[in-house]
Order: sequence, then C-alpha cells, then structure tokens
Amino acid sequence: MTILFGKMTEDWFEREGIKVKFKKWISATAASLLLATSLVSATPVAHADETSTRTIAEESIYDLLVDRFFNGSGTNDFDTNTQDATKFAGGDFAGLQDKLKFIGEMGFTIASIGPIFATEKYDGSMPTSYSSIERHFGTAEEFQSVIEAYKAKNVSIMVDFPLNNVSPNHEWAKDSAKKDWIASTNNGQVQWDLTNKDVQDALVKSATDFISTYDVGGVRLTNIAGADTEFINAVIKALKDTKKSLYVISNEESDANFDASFSKGSADIYRNIFKNVDMDSTKLMEPIAGKKPTQIMIDSLDTHRFTFDSATENMFPPTRLKMAMGALFMMPGIPVVQYGTEIAMNGEKKPDTHQIYNFKTDTELIDYIKNVQSLRNKSETLRNGDFEVLTNENGLLVFTRTSDKEKWVIMVNNTSETQRVDLTPAQLGEGKMLNGIIHEEKVRINEKDVYPVILNREMVEIYQVRNDEGLNVPYMVALGLVWLIFIGFVVVIIRRGKVRRKEQDALN
Repeated sequence: MTILFGKMTEDWFEREGIKVKFKKWISATAASLLLATSLVSATPVAHADETSTRTIAEESIYDLLVDRFFNGSGTNDFDTNTQDATKFAGGDFAGLQDKLKFIGEMGFTIASIGPIFATEKYDGSMPTSYSSIERHFGTAEEFQSVIEAYKAKNVSIMVDFPLNNVSPNHEWAKDSAKKDWIASTNNGQVQWDLTNKDVQDALVKSATDFISTYDVGGVRLTNIAGADTEFINAVIKALKDTKKSLYVISNEESDANFDASFSKGSADIYRNIFKNVDMDSTKLMEPIAGKKPTQIMIDSLDTHRFTFDSATENMFPPTRLKMAMGALFMMPGIPVVQYGTEIAMNGEKKPDTHQIYNFKTDTELIDYIKNVQSLRNKSETLRNGDFEVLTNENGLLVFTRTSDKEKWVIMVNNTSETQRVDLTPAQLGEGKMLNGIIHEEKVRINEKDVYPVILNREMVEIYQVRNDEGLNVPYMVALGLVWLIFIGFVVVIIRRGKVRRKEQDALN
C-alpha cells in the first residue's frame, strides 16, 4: 500500500514538473523522527542523586599529551619543529581550551594531560623542575584557566607527577648540596634515592604545593619503581589531605592505596581479544577480578597503538576499535582511552605513536564513542551496576549490568559469523522486551519462550530491558507525524500548482 501510494505520488510530482525523490525524502524524514522518539523512549535519564557522590569507577579518562594535541597560540612556539617527531610541536594550554568541547562531547569526564613541568622533551619525560610549568605549553595563568574551563563543563584535569627519572639538569640535580639525593644515572636520566628522608619530604612538599596551587581533579604518580609502598602511601595521604576529593592513580602496578588499580597485562589481554575476530577471550575477567576499580584500556601512550595491532592482523582498524570501545565502556572499571584512538592513530613505538592530532579526519569513530559514552554517563547502572557474564566463547560475549533501577544486556559479536543467543525469562524477567539502542532492534519473547537475540558479525549492541507494553507507541506517533508532514507537503504543492496554472492562463 505504502509503495503503491508512493509510486502514484512520484508520478503526480513528475506530471506537475516537480523533481522530487519521494522515497528518499520520506525515508529520511521517517528515520529522523523515529530516531528522535527512540532516544526519548529508550535512553535513560540521569537520576538526580547521581551527581552528589561520584567515585572514580564512574569516570572515563581521555589520555593526551599537551604538545601533540592542538596548537592554540603561537606566542610559545619557539624551537618547535612539526617535521621532527622528537621535537616540540607547539601544542599548548590554549589548544586544550580550544578543544574542550571536542573532549566533552565525547563524554570523557577526566582529561589526563600528562606531565606539564618544565622539561627538555615534548612528552615531559625529562623534567627539570617540580615547580615551574613548561613554557612551551603556556603560562601558569593559562593552565589555571584551562582547569576552570574544563571544570565548568564537568571535566576534571589530571596531571602526571613523576617520582623519579628526571633530567640531569633538574634543579635538584644541579644543586651541589643535594648530591646525596641522587642514587644513580641511567639512560640519560637521574634516579633519586627514594629511601632518603630528605628526598621523600621534598617530593611530598612539591606534590602538595602543586595541588594547593592548581585545582586539578587528579594526579597520576609515574616512575614509581624504586619507591616502597609505605612511601607511596605517604604521598597519596599527603595529596588527599591537601584535597579530599582528589583522585590519585598510577600507570604502574603497585600495592599502594591508589584509587584505581593498574595492570600492564590488562591492555595486552584486551588488545589480544579484540585485534581480530574469533579470538580466545577466556582471560576477559582477569583485569576486573580485584577489589579496586581497574583502569581498562587497549593500549597506552608507552606502547604500540591498537591500530597497529589490528592492521598487523590484516583487519580494518575502525571496526576493531568499535568492537573494543563498545565492550570496554560497558564493562566494570575506568575506561582509559589514548588521544587519537578515535581517529585510528597508528604507530609501533614513540614518537611515532605520539603523532600530532589531526582534527580533519573522519568522525565515524568519534560519533560512536559519543553515543556509547552518552549511555554510560546517563546510566548509573552501566557504571556501577552488578556485572554478570552470560556467554563468553571465542569472541561471542554477552553480559548484563543490573541494579534495582534497571537492567541492560550487552552483546558483543566479535566473531566472523552472525550469532544468535537465546535469553530466557529467568535471565531477563517475565513480561520483558529488549530495546536495542545502537541498531534500534527490538526483541520480544517468541513461541519457544525465549528472547532470540541475533547480531551480525563484528557488531556490538546495547539492549535496555524494558516492560513489554505491546504496541510501540513512539513508533506509531513517529509514523503518524511522517504522514502528516507528507500530506501537508502535498497540499502546499497542489496549491502552488494551482496558482502557477492561473498565472500561466492569465498570461495566455
């Protein structure tokens, strides 16, 4: 009926001399309205009490390097060379402020901007001070402005504080009165004697002075090898005594009282699961088995890029990244995403892995991350809900996130074939239906008393479990609106046609 009516209408348009692609118009209009109603009916709203007591388990981290992100001001572009990957490229605090909307719209709640102390290398790996800000990045006032701007948009700034491995030109290393603070010099860097009480006190004072001066939301302690747990705990306590709400984490494994755990092996596990299809996923649960929230990621700024791994497997990196991001954002833990992942940045080792960000690339992955993170940020259950794996077989993963308020089913088909999983009322509840958010598929119980969930290869779907209320009212409303708009359009065309014919008759 619809097809016949559509063909008749197209013929009428042609007779009237109006070139209109009816099917394309009606399809586009319907798609837009149905998407709008789908979001209204299916996307959960944030509960009023969710913003009162956030924990690090509810955050997501965007990990970047200031120098490689965006050059917002030319006033600090001295001795820069964008053609030499080992040199400063010009990224700065002004650039971070310019791209606040970009990071915020992807849904990240923490921007981890790396080390920002005065340094001899673009990545901050050769610090010369614990008090001065790197002048290539901008001024202290500009840094504070970035912090305030991000905080106003509910994104906090996290910075790195290296406990060790500094430049031989570090202000402490050049002080002859502190020569006994140096334990060794390896790989062109100075290692402090972290058992020395004076060194410990100086590091604690430097870290707390920084927190007292700048209202950052988090500190990542780096280069902690050689520091015993007792001292690291003392640093953490001093930082939190200075600012109670401060997150303190590390990018190294430690038994200290960090707010989140870290395991280098976790990135290897997820990288190996998602770099190709039909991969062994038996180790999926290992990174999240501990008591603390875990940083979950597929690579880091110190390793090769996930894109490199998937390309080495002769796979299409954007598809692989969608699989990984769709799964990791829904699992328990704190997602940590390296800058450039959303544009499939490549590289085997730094500095090739630290490319200057290209903001002119395709936005498909960026939009995907926006959509998935939007769900996570709006649903407390997707951040903190109970986690249960229903299926985990060589790339086919189905798990639930559940709370007293809601239930979600996430299906990850990281295999080479279309997959079907039959869920039962015992798993979902009686009188339920599954409402797919990404691909908008709805699954109801069938005659065999199961919910047949079918998903094409290399796809992720996030289903909201809802009460099955029969007719899809939003769908019917959207369809009605489409036809009302169309009928109104036809009426306008008819009237214009009559006016045109009268004008032509008058001229004749």
